[in-house]
Amino acid sequence: MATVHAPKPPSEQRIVLSCIDWPTYLVFSDRLGDRHVRVTYNRGEMELMTLSPGHERWKHLLVLLLAVLAEEMELEMAGFASMTCRREDLDRGLEPDECYWIVNARLLRGRQYVDLTKDPPPDLVLEVEISRSFLDRLSICAALKVPEVWRWDGETLRVCLLGSDGQYIESDRSKAFPFLPMAQLARFLVLGTTMDEGKLLRTFRTWVREQIARGWQSDSPAQ
Repeated sequence: MATVHAPKPPSEQRIVLSCIDWPTYLVFSDRLGDRHVRVTYNRGEMELMTLSPGHERWKHLLVLLLAVLAEEMELEMAGFASMTCRREDLDRGLEPDECYWIVNARLLRGRQYVDLTKDPPPDLVLEVEISRSFLDRLSICAALKVPEVWRWDGETLRVCLLGSDGQYIESDRSKAFPFLPMAQLARFLVLGTTMDEGKLLRTFRTWVREQIARGWQSDSPAQ
């Protein structure tokens, strides 16, 4: 868990509807399209949440940093942004802030569609929690068998790893990026609120090259 301090932006607006069946959830979710509303569904309860500028800004910065990290570390990664992750057999669905296939990236190469009843779940889900969901989104990720979730609330970056008991436990090390000091990533996130994006990415890229890339790649077995 890595904690830093930065001003908190205004909270999002949320509304929860109860006794919603699966077909109704599908209609809400599909008809909203690309509107700035996130839909979460958990066994009859449906939450609609507006996305604040602060929420989207944090997500944008985190995506930029991870893209640089993957490039410098020469990692194969397939990102599907906020695609709807849902399974009728589990009666659950959510739209993560970002989701990535890393270990299973090659399985999705060239794909435009993912079927979670057949394809593996994302290896990593990012959750920006400027305000906390009324529904237990972490339990939905667990039901979908997402092995790793990062939770960022503007101050603290939590890494949650799925255990053999189906519950998440907090860790100071990422499974997807085991070489990454999470406290440093949190520091760069906050720097992004006051620094020009180009300068932020150049600074982060230099740090990755000097602090972790060289040592990690030299210690890794040949591909």
